[in-house]
Amino acid sequence: MGSEFPRSPRVLKGGIVAYRLPDLFPTVIVFQYNPDEVSRSFQAGASGGGRGDANRVNGPPQETLTFSVEIDAADQLERPSENAITVENGLHPVIAALERLIYPSYPVVIANEALAFAGSAFILSEQAPLALLIWGPRRVLPVQIQSLSIKEEAFDQKLNPIRAKADLSLKVQTYRDLDVTNPGYWVYLASFTQKEVMSALNLLGDRTGLEAITPI
Repeated sequence: MGSEFPRSPRVLKGGIVAYRLPDLFPTVIVFQYNPDEVSRSFQAGASGGGRGDANRVNGPPQETLTFSVEIDAADQLERPSENAITVENGLHPVIAALERLIYPSYPVVIANEALAFAGSAFILSEQAPLALLIWGPRRVLPVQIQSLSIKEEAFDQKLNPIRAKADLSLKVQTYRDLDVTNPGYWVYLASFTQKEVMSALNLLGDRTGLEAITPI
């Protein structure tokens, strides 16, 4: 799509891609507006107990990301002929896609209810989908949604939400959380490798700040 400002840089959109394995067709949620802030917190892995083990850690730190995304149907509602789904449903589809990130698979739930009704002791495992946070080419992380809070701020005549804000808290899943057969395991290791590369580039960058604190 053309731009009124052809020299302005192209801004990538962040988002979440969720897979319900073994289904290879993902649910893709593209952030309409990139969050203004992303808070990242780290909790170091438990250390060893004995003398001499002060710097010993038990695996990678636990990383949590929190941010808010805003969703607004105003632009789509201005062109109703091109956005029939939004006109009919408002933001229900995208809100439902966000909510499904923390729900188990519907077919599995129905199957388990049928098994329980039949008196079966065998119950299928109910799991949330594998979610990948896409935040630029250098930050792709397997995550588990810890909490999701949605505030619906405006509605149309049918009471469909047309403006909303979602607050998300995501726990990064590491190689200790995921099995080696899980694709998220390799996504995390790729991210780990990327961190090593960026750390090495820091040593090759502007050293002015380091020189300022280096003792003579």
